[in-house]
Amino acid sequence: QVQLVESGGGLVQAGGSLRLSCAASGRTFSNYAMGWFRPAPGKEREFVAAISRSGTTTYSADSVKGRFTISRDNSKSTVYLQMNSLKPEDTAVYYCAAEWRPSSTVVVTTTEQYDYWGQGTQVTVSS
Repeated sequence: QVQLVESGGGLVQAGGSLRLSCAASGRTFSNYAMGWFRPAPGKEREFVAAISRSGTTTYSADSVKGRFTISRDNSKSTVYLQMNSLKPEDTAVYYCAAEWRPSSTVVVTTTEQYDYWGQGTQVTVSS
């Protein structure tokens, strides 16, 4: 079992920044690919960003590319989502997820592939 706890959400004005953290426990963190998701109209959760086990490969949704950056610190068992130039449409609960992967460079971008999820952290962007 992997336990995931998100933090760092809050209220920010449009154009501002937030950094979300997701702390993992229970298993060897460096064995897991990680991702961030948020709810979207018509979807339970939409993909935001993902990072490989090693951290060498990242991928972001077009809607956040150039504004959001995913990173990880395996020594701290934590994955981060740096969110800059926030827009009101970024308002959502953000969830992190973990998936065991034998490959150190593969990213996982679909909700169905993730086995473990956090409880989420609320991000609200005011206009």
